[in-house]
Amino acid sequence: MRILVVEDSQVVSRVMRHLLTQELACEVDVAPDMASAKKLLLDNEYFVAVTDLNLPDAQEGEIVKFVLAQQIPCIVLTGSWNPQERSRLLQLGIVDYVLKENRFSYEYTAKLVKRLQRNQSVKVLVADDSVVSRKFIRSLLEQHLFQVIEADDGVAALDTLKDNPDIKLLITDYNMPRLDGFGLIINVREQFSREDLAIIGLSSDSDESLSARFIKNGANDFLQKPFVHEEFHCRVLNTLDALDMMAKLWGQANLDYLTNVFNRRYFFSLYEDKLPVIARNQGVLSLGLMDIDFFKKVNDSYGHDVGDEVLIEFAARLTQSFSQHFTVARFGGEEFVIGFKGLSVEKAFALLDRFRMQMESKPVVTSKGDLTITVSTGVVDFTAGESVDDMLQRADLALYEAKGGGRNLVCIG
Repeated sequence: MRILVVEDSQVVSRVMRHLLTQELACEVDVAPDMASAKKLLLDNEYFVAVTDLNLPDAQEGEIVKFVLAQQIPCIVLTGSWNPQERSRLLQLGIVDYVLKENRFSYEYTAKLVKRLQRNQSVKVLVADDSVVSRKFIRSLLEQHLFQVIEADDGVAALDTLKDNPDIKLLITDYNMPRLDGFGLIINVREQFSREDLAIIGLSSDSDESLSARFIKNGANDFLQKPFVHEEFHCRVLNTLDALDMMAKLWGQANLDYLTNVFNRRYFFSLYEDKLPVIARNQGVLSLGLMDIDFFKKVNDSYGHDVGDEVLIEFAARLTQSFSQHFTVARFGGEEFVIGFKGLSVEKAFALLDRFRMQMESKPVVTSKGDLTITVSTGVVDFTAGESVDDMLQRADLALYEAKGGGRNLVCIG
Protein backbone atom coordinates (compact mmCIF):
# COMPACT_ATOMS: atom_id res chain seq x y z
CA MET A 1 0.00 0.00 0.00
CA ARG A 2 1.29 3.45 -0.95
CA ILE A 3 0.35 6.77 0.68
CA LEU A 4 1.11 10.31 -0.47
CA VAL A 5 1.78 13.14 1.98
CA VAL A 6 1.69 16.60 0.37
CA GLU A 7 3.31 18.94 2.89
CA ASP A 8 5.93 21.69 2.63
CA SER A 9 6.94 21.48 6.31
CA GLN A 10 9.74 18.93 6.73
CA VAL A 11 8.89 18.49 10.40
CA VAL A 12 5.23 17.66 9.70
CA SER A 13 6.07 15.36 6.78
CA ARG A 14 8.63 13.45 8.89
CA VAL A 15 6.08 13.03 11.70
CA MET A 16 3.40 11.80 9.30
CA ARG A 17 5.78 9.41 7.54
CA HIS A 18 6.80 7.93 10.89
CA LEU A 19 3.22 7.55 12.18
CA LEU A 20 1.87 6.09 8.93
CA THR A 21 4.64 3.51 8.55
CA GLN A 22 4.24 2.63 12.23
CA GLU A 23 0.47 2.10 11.91
CA LEU A 24 0.37 0.45 8.50
CA ALA A 25 3.85 -0.72 7.46
CA CYS A 26 3.22 1.06 4.15
CA GLU A 27 5.27 3.04 1.63
CA VAL A 28 5.00 6.83 2.09
CA ASP A 29 5.95 9.37 -0.56
CA VAL A 30 6.32 13.05 0.37
CA ALA A 31 5.74 15.99 -1.98
CA PRO A 32 6.68 19.50 -0.75
CA ASP A 33 4.67 21.31 -3.43
CA MET A 34 1.90 20.80 -5.98
CA ALA A 35 4.20 20.30 -8.95
CA SER A 36 6.01 17.35 -7.38
CA ALA A 37 2.69 16.00 -6.01
CA LYS A 38 1.20 16.00 -9.53
CA LYS A 39 4.15 14.06 -10.90
CA LEU A 40 3.92 11.46 -8.12
CA LEU A 41 0.16 11.14 -8.53
CA LEU A 42 0.47 10.54 -12.26
CA ASP A 43 3.32 8.04 -11.88
CA ASN A 44 2.00 5.97 -8.94
CA GLU A 45 -1.16 4.41 -7.53
CA TYR A 46 -2.02 5.71 -4.06
CA PHE A 47 -4.42 4.36 -1.48
CA VAL A 48 -4.94 7.80 0.09
CA ALA A 49 -3.40 11.28 0.01
CA VAL A 50 -2.87 13.47 3.11
CA THR A 51 -2.60 17.05 1.88
CA ASP A 52 -1.95 20.52 3.22
CA LEU A 53 -3.99 23.36 1.72
CA ASN A 54 -1.34 26.06 1.52
CA LEU A 55 1.56 24.97 -0.67
CA PRO A 56 4.33 27.20 -2.07
CA ASP A 57 2.95 26.91 -5.62
CA ALA A 58 -0.76 26.41 -4.76
CA GLN A 59 -2.06 28.41 -1.81
CA GLU A 60 -5.81 28.05 -2.44
CA GLY A 61 -6.17 24.31 -1.87
CA GLU A 62 -5.90 23.42 -5.58
CA ILE A 63 -4.16 20.15 -4.66
CA VAL A 64 -7.40 18.79 -3.17
CA LYS A 65 -9.33 19.04 -6.44
CA PHE A 66 -6.46 17.42 -8.30
CA VAL A 67 -6.28 14.50 -5.85
CA LEU A 68 -10.04 13.95 -5.96
CA ALA A 69 -9.99 14.09 -9.77
CA GLN A 70 -7.66 11.07 -9.65
CA GLN A 71 -10.36 9.31 -7.55
CA ILE A 72 -8.01 9.04 -4.59
CA PRO A 73 -9.41 9.56 -1.05
CA CYS A 74 -8.12 12.83 0.33
CA ILE A 75 -7.56 13.85 3.96
CA VAL A 76 -6.92 17.56 4.47
CA LEU A 77 -4.37 18.29 7.22
CA THR A 78 -4.10 22.05 7.58
CA GLY A 79 -2.83 24.68 9.97
CA SER A 80 -5.57 27.20 9.15
CA TRP A 81 -9.17 26.93 10.38
CA ASN A 82 -11.66 28.28 7.87
CA PRO A 83 -15.29 27.16 8.46
CA GLN A 84 -16.42 28.14 4.96
CA GLU A 85 -13.47 26.37 3.33
CA ARG A 86 -13.99 23.32 5.52
CA SER A 87 -17.67 23.12 4.52
CA ARG A 88 -16.81 23.54 0.82
CA LEU A 89 -14.18 20.78 0.92
CA LEU A 90 -16.46 18.38 2.75
CA GLN A 91 -19.07 18.98 0.06
CA LEU A 92 -16.43 18.14 -2.54
CA GLY A 93 -16.01 14.74 -0.92
CA ILE A 94 -12.84 14.81 1.16
CA VAL A 95 -12.53 12.12 3.83
CA ASP A 96 -11.89 14.57 6.66
CA TYR A 97 -10.67 18.06 7.53
CA VAL A 98 -8.06 17.90 10.32
CA LEU A 99 -6.51 20.92 12.01
CA LYS A 100 -2.82 20.79 12.95
CA GLU A 101 -3.31 21.59 16.61
CA ASN A 102 -1.05 19.12 18.44
CA ARG A 103 0.44 15.63 18.15
CA PHE A 104 -3.00 14.07 18.59
CA SER A 105 -4.03 15.61 15.26
CA TYR A 106 -1.27 13.68 13.49
CA GLU A 107 -2.02 10.49 15.42
CA TYR A 108 -5.71 10.86 14.55
CA THR A 109 -4.83 11.21 10.86
CA ALA A 110 -2.65 8.09 10.87
CA LYS A 111 -5.35 6.07 12.66
CA LEU A 112 -7.94 7.37 10.19
CA VAL A 113 -5.87 6.01 7.29
CA LYS A 114 -5.65 2.66 9.06
CA ARG A 115 -9.42 2.72 9.58
CA LEU A 116 -9.91 3.42 5.86
CA GLN A 117 -7.86 0.34 5.05
CA ARG A 118 -10.07 -1.81 7.32
CA ASN A 119 -13.27 -0.19 6.00
CA GLN A 120 -12.74 -1.76 2.58
CA SER A 121 -13.85 -5.12 3.98
CA VAL A 122 -16.70 -3.76 6.14
CA LYS A 123 -20.29 -4.09 4.90
CA VAL A 124 -22.79 -1.45 6.04
CA LEU A 125 -26.56 -1.74 5.61
CA VAL A 126 -28.55 1.51 5.32
CA ALA A 127 -32.29 1.12 6.01
CA ASP A 128 -34.37 4.21 5.13
CA ASP A 129 -37.54 4.65 3.07
CA SER A 130 -36.28 7.99 1.71
CA VAL A 131 -34.25 7.50 -1.48
CA VAL A 132 -32.62 10.92 -1.03
CA SER A 133 -31.58 10.13 2.55
CA ARG A 134 -30.24 6.68 1.60
CA LYS A 135 -28.18 8.06 -1.27
CA PHE A 136 -26.76 10.82 0.91
CA ILE A 137 -25.71 8.37 3.63
CA ARG A 138 -24.30 6.01 0.99
CA SER A 139 -22.15 8.82 -0.42
CA LEU A 140 -20.77 9.63 3.04
CA LEU A 141 -19.97 5.96 3.74
CA GLU A 142 -18.35 5.43 0.35
CA GLN A 143 -16.05 8.39 0.99
CA HIS A 144 -14.69 6.23 3.82
CA LEU A 145 -14.47 3.17 1.51
CA PHE A 146 -17.22 1.08 3.10
CA GLN A 147 -19.18 -1.53 1.13
CA VAL A 148 -22.75 -0.16 1.24
CA ILE A 149 -26.04 -2.05 0.84
CA GLU A 150 -29.45 -0.30 0.84
CA ALA A 151 -32.89 -1.36 2.09
CA ASP A 152 -36.07 0.73 1.77
CA ASP A 153 -37.72 -0.46 4.99
CA GLY A 154 -37.29 -2.75 8.01
CA VAL A 155 -38.63 -5.88 6.33
CA ALA A 156 -36.24 -5.49 3.39
CA ALA A 157 -33.42 -4.88 5.88
CA LEU A 158 -34.12 -8.18 7.68
CA ASP A 159 -34.09 -10.04 4.36
CA THR A 160 -30.79 -8.38 3.45
CA LEU A 161 -29.23 -9.36 6.78
CA LYS A 162 -30.35 -12.94 6.23
CA ASP A 163 -28.57 -12.98 2.86
CA ASN A 164 -25.52 -11.07 4.17
CA PRO A 165 -24.77 -12.26 7.72
CA ASP A 166 -21.30 -10.65 7.50
CA ILE A 167 -22.76 -7.11 7.62
CA LYS A 168 -21.03 -5.32 10.50
CA LEU A 169 -23.05 -2.08 10.81
CA LEU A 170 -26.75 -1.30 10.40
CA ILE A 171 -27.80 2.35 10.07
CA THR A 172 -31.57 2.62 10.33
CA ASP A 173 -34.12 5.41 10.21
CA TYR A 174 -36.99 5.44 12.70
CA ASN A 175 -40.04 6.14 10.48
CA MET A 176 -40.35 3.42 7.83
CA PRO A 177 -43.35 1.53 6.36
CA ARG A 178 -44.11 -2.14 7.19
CA LEU A 179 -41.48 -2.27 9.98
CA ASP A 180 -40.06 0.83 11.67
CA GLY A 181 -36.61 1.31 13.17
CA PHE A 182 -37.57 0.06 16.64
CA GLY A 183 -39.19 -3.08 15.26
CA LEU A 184 -36.17 -3.69 13.06
CA ILE A 185 -33.71 -3.40 15.94
CA ILE A 186 -35.75 -5.72 18.17
CA ASN A 187 -35.82 -8.35 15.41
CA VAL A 188 -32.13 -7.91 14.64
CA ARG A 189 -31.07 -8.28 18.27
CA GLU A 190 -32.83 -11.65 18.44
CA GLN A 191 -30.34 -12.88 15.83
CA PHE A 192 -27.22 -10.73 16.19
CA SER A 193 -25.42 -9.77 19.40
CA ARG A 194 -23.66 -6.45 19.98
CA GLU A 195 -20.38 -8.28 19.37
CA ASP A 196 -21.51 -9.35 15.88
CA LEU A 197 -23.38 -6.30 14.58
CA ALA A 198 -23.43 -2.62 15.54
CA ILE A 199 -26.53 -0.44 15.05
CA ILE A 200 -26.89 3.34 14.72
CA GLY A 201 -30.40 4.81 14.79
CA LEU A 202 -31.41 7.93 12.85
CA SER A 203 -34.45 10.20 12.96
CA SER A 204 -35.60 13.67 12.00
CA ASP A 205 -38.41 13.41 14.57
CA SER A 206 -38.31 16.03 17.32
CA ASP A 207 -39.20 13.53 20.08
CA GLU A 208 -36.44 13.91 22.69
CA SER A 209 -36.97 10.36 23.99
CA LEU A 210 -35.99 8.71 20.69
CA SER A 211 -32.27 8.56 21.48
CA ALA A 212 -32.80 6.68 24.76
CA ARG A 213 -35.48 4.43 23.22
CA PHE A 214 -33.21 3.44 20.36
CA ILE A 215 -30.34 2.56 22.70
CA LYS A 216 -32.64 0.70 25.14
CA ASN A 217 -33.96 -1.38 22.24
CA GLY A 218 -30.43 -2.46 21.27
CA ALA A 219 -28.84 0.31 19.20
CA ASN A 220 -25.22 1.27 19.90
CA ASP A 221 -25.75 4.94 19.10
CA PHE A 222 -28.28 7.46 17.81
CA LEU A 223 -27.92 10.48 15.52
CA GLN A 224 -30.46 13.25 14.97
CA LYS A 225 -31.14 14.36 11.39
CA PRO A 226 -29.95 16.59 9.87
CA PHE A 227 -26.34 15.98 10.88
CA VAL A 228 -23.01 17.35 9.70
CA HIS A 229 -20.57 15.14 7.81
CA GLU A 230 -17.95 15.02 10.53
CA GLU A 231 -20.35 14.10 13.31
CA PHE A 232 -21.71 11.25 11.19
CA HIS A 233 -18.22 9.94 10.41
CA CYS A 234 -17.09 10.24 14.03
CA ARG A 235 -20.12 8.29 15.29
CA VAL A 236 -19.64 5.57 12.67
CA LEU A 237 -15.90 5.25 13.30
CA ASN A 238 -16.27 5.26 17.09
CA THR A 239 -18.97 2.58 16.86
CA LEU A 240 -16.83 0.36 14.64
CA ASP A 241 -13.74 0.92 16.80
CA ALA A 242 -15.77 -0.29 19.80
CA LEU A 243 -16.91 -3.33 17.77
CA ASP A 244 -13.28 -4.09 16.87
CA MET A 245 -12.26 -3.77 20.52
CA MET A 246 -14.99 -6.20 21.60
CA ALA A 247 -13.85 -8.65 18.94
CA LYS A 248 -10.25 -8.30 20.11
CA LEU A 249 -11.20 -8.89 23.76
CA TRP A 250 -13.36 -11.88 22.76
CA GLY A 251 -10.44 -13.34 20.82
CA GLN A 252 -8.04 -12.85 23.74
CA ALA A 253 -10.48 -14.70 26.01
CA ASN A 254 -11.48 -17.52 23.64
CA LEU A 255 -8.71 -18.15 21.09
CA ASP A 256 -5.36 -19.85 21.57
CA TYR A 257 -2.63 -17.21 21.34
CA LEU A 258 -0.30 -19.31 19.15
CA THR A 259 -2.50 -21.33 16.79
CA ASN A 260 -5.61 -19.09 16.69
CA VAL A 261 -7.98 -22.05 17.15
CA PHE A 262 -10.40 -22.04 20.12
CA ASN A 263 -8.92 -22.55 23.57
CA ARG A 264 -9.85 -24.89 26.41
CA ARG A 265 -12.01 -22.26 28.12
CA TYR A 266 -14.16 -21.70 25.04
CA PHE A 267 -14.57 -25.43 24.38
CA PHE A 268 -15.78 -26.15 27.91
CA SER A 269 -18.12 -23.16 27.89
CA LEU A 270 -19.60 -24.16 24.52
CA TYR A 271 -20.23 -27.82 25.29
CA GLU A 272 -21.36 -27.36 28.88
CA ASP A 273 -24.26 -25.42 27.34
CA LYS A 274 -24.79 -27.88 24.48
CA LEU A 275 -24.80 -31.17 26.42
CA PRO A 276 -28.16 -30.66 28.23
CA VAL A 277 -29.81 -29.68 24.92
CA ILE A 278 -28.31 -32.69 23.14
CA ALA A 279 -29.54 -34.97 25.94
CA ARG A 280 -33.08 -33.51 25.84
CA ASN A 281 -33.28 -33.88 22.07
CA GLN A 282 -31.64 -37.32 22.13
CA GLY A 283 -28.97 -35.92 19.86
CA VAL A 284 -25.56 -37.25 18.92
CA LEU A 285 -22.13 -35.92 19.86
CA SER A 286 -18.66 -37.38 19.54
CA LEU A 287 -15.41 -35.99 20.89
CA GLY A 288 -11.87 -36.63 19.65
CA LEU A 289 -8.84 -35.97 21.86
CA MET A 290 -5.52 -36.00 19.98
CA ASP A 291 -1.85 -35.70 20.81
CA ILE A 292 1.10 -35.10 18.45
CA ASP A 293 3.40 -38.13 18.71
CA PHE A 294 6.89 -37.58 20.21
CA PHE A 295 6.43 -33.81 20.23
CA LYS A 296 8.99 -33.43 23.03
CA LYS A 297 11.62 -34.84 20.67
CA VAL A 298 10.79 -32.10 18.15
CA ASN A 299 11.41 -29.41 20.79
CA ASP A 300 14.55 -31.13 22.12
CA SER A 301 16.06 -31.78 18.67
CA TYR A 302 15.10 -28.65 16.77
CA GLY A 303 14.16 -26.06 19.41
CA HIS A 304 10.91 -24.57 20.62
CA ASP A 305 10.61 -22.22 17.63
CA VAL A 306 10.34 -25.22 15.32
CA GLY A 307 7.96 -26.81 17.82
CA ASP A 308 5.76 -23.73 17.48
CA GLU A 309 5.93 -24.00 13.68
CA VAL A 310 4.70 -27.59 13.92
CA LEU A 311 1.85 -26.62 16.25
CA ILE A 312 0.76 -23.76 13.97
CA GLU A 313 0.76 -25.99 10.88
CA PHE A 314 -0.97 -28.84 12.72
CA ALA A 315 -3.72 -26.47 13.90
CA ALA A 316 -4.06 -25.06 10.36
CA ARG A 317 -4.59 -28.57 8.96
CA LEU A 318 -7.15 -29.34 11.68
CA THR A 319 -8.96 -26.11 10.87
CA GLN A 320 -8.96 -26.87 7.15
CA SER A 321 -10.28 -30.40 7.73
CA PHE A 322 -12.83 -29.85 10.50
CA SER A 323 -13.64 -26.27 11.49
CA GLN A 324 -16.31 -25.63 8.85
CA HIS A 325 -18.75 -28.01 10.56
CA PHE A 326 -17.15 -28.90 13.90
CA THR A 327 -15.28 -27.29 16.82
CA VAL A 328 -11.47 -27.41 16.97
CA ALA A 329 -9.66 -26.33 20.15
CA ARG A 330 -6.17 -26.51 21.61
CA PHE A 331 -6.16 -27.79 25.16
CA GLY A 332 -2.52 -26.97 25.82
CA GLY A 333 0.91 -28.14 24.71
CA GLU A 334 0.51 -30.57 21.80
CA GLU A 335 -3.00 -31.66 22.80
CA PHE A 336 -6.05 -30.75 20.70
CA VAL A 337 -9.74 -31.65 20.85
CA ILE A 338 -12.53 -31.73 18.28
CA GLY A 339 -16.24 -31.70 19.02
CA PHE A 340 -18.32 -33.56 16.41
CA LYS A 341 -21.89 -32.41 17.05
CA GLY A 342 -24.34 -34.60 15.10
CA LEU A 343 -21.83 -37.36 14.31
CA SER A 344 -21.77 -40.90 15.69
CA VAL A 345 -18.49 -42.19 17.08
CA GLU A 346 -18.05 -44.43 14.02
CA LYS A 347 -18.34 -41.50 11.60
CA ALA A 348 -16.04 -39.36 13.75
CA PHE A 349 -13.54 -42.24 13.81
CA ALA A 350 -13.56 -42.40 9.99
CA LEU A 351 -12.85 -38.65 9.68
CA LEU A 352 -10.12 -38.71 12.34
CA ASP A 353 -8.43 -41.76 10.82
CA ARG A 354 -8.41 -40.11 7.39
CA PHE A 355 -6.84 -37.01 8.96
CA ARG A 356 -4.25 -39.23 10.70
CA MET A 357 -3.22 -40.77 7.36
CA GLN A 358 -3.08 -37.36 5.64
CA MET A 359 -0.92 -36.01 8.46
CA GLU A 360 1.54 -38.89 8.15
CA SER A 361 1.75 -38.68 4.35
CA LYS A 362 2.44 -34.94 4.10
CA PRO A 363 5.52 -33.69 6.00
CA VAL A 364 5.40 -30.38 7.87
CA VAL A 365 7.68 -27.77 6.33
CA THR A 366 9.76 -25.99 9.02
CA SER A 367 12.74 -23.63 9.11
CA LYS A 368 14.90 -26.66 10.00
CA GLY A 369 13.61 -28.86 7.18
CA ASP A 370 10.64 -31.15 6.51
CA LEU A 371 9.38 -33.21 9.47
CA THR A 372 7.08 -36.22 9.34
CA ILE A 373 4.51 -35.76 12.10
CA THR A 374 2.03 -38.38 13.30
CA VAL A 375 -0.88 -38.12 15.73
CA SER A 376 -2.60 -40.42 18.21
CA THR A 377 -6.29 -39.94 18.96
CA GLY A 378 -8.98 -41.20 21.31
CA VAL A 379 -12.61 -40.74 20.27
CA VAL A 380 -15.79 -41.27 22.32
CA ASP A 381 -19.52 -40.59 21.98
CA PHE A 382 -21.81 -38.78 24.40
CA THR A 383 -23.86 -40.70 26.96
CA ALA A 384 -26.78 -38.93 28.65
CA GLY A 385 -25.85 -37.62 32.07
CA GLU A 386 -22.18 -37.10 31.23
CA SER A 387 -20.31 -33.83 31.65
CA VAL A 388 -17.60 -32.50 29.35
CA ASP A 389 -15.04 -33.68 31.89
CA ASP A 390 -16.52 -37.20 31.86
CA MET A 391 -16.23 -37.39 28.07
CA LEU A 392 -12.67 -36.07 28.13
CA GLN A 393 -11.62 -38.63 30.74
CA ARG A 394 -12.94 -41.46 28.55
CA ALA A 395 -11.29 -39.92 25.47
CA ASP A 396 -8.02 -39.67 27.40
CA LEU A 397 -8.17 -43.40 28.19
CA ALA A 398 -8.75 -44.16 24.51
CA LEU A 399 -5.82 -41.86 23.62
CA TYR A 400 -3.65 -43.73 26.13
CA GLU A 401 -4.66 -46.97 24.40
CA ALA A 402 -3.63 -45.51 21.02
CA LYS A 403 -0.22 -44.57 22.39
CA GLY A 404 0.17 -47.99 24.01
CA GLY A 405 -0.66 -49.64 20.69
CA GLY A 406 2.33 -48.01 19.01
CA ARG A 407 1.02 -44.48 18.33
CA ASN A 408 -0.24 -43.09 15.00
CA LEU A 409 -3.59 -44.70 15.77
CA VAL A 410 -7.22 -43.71 16.43
CA CYS A 411 -8.94 -45.70 19.18
CA ILE A 412 -12.62 -45.67 20.19
CA GLY A 413 -13.30 -45.48 23.92
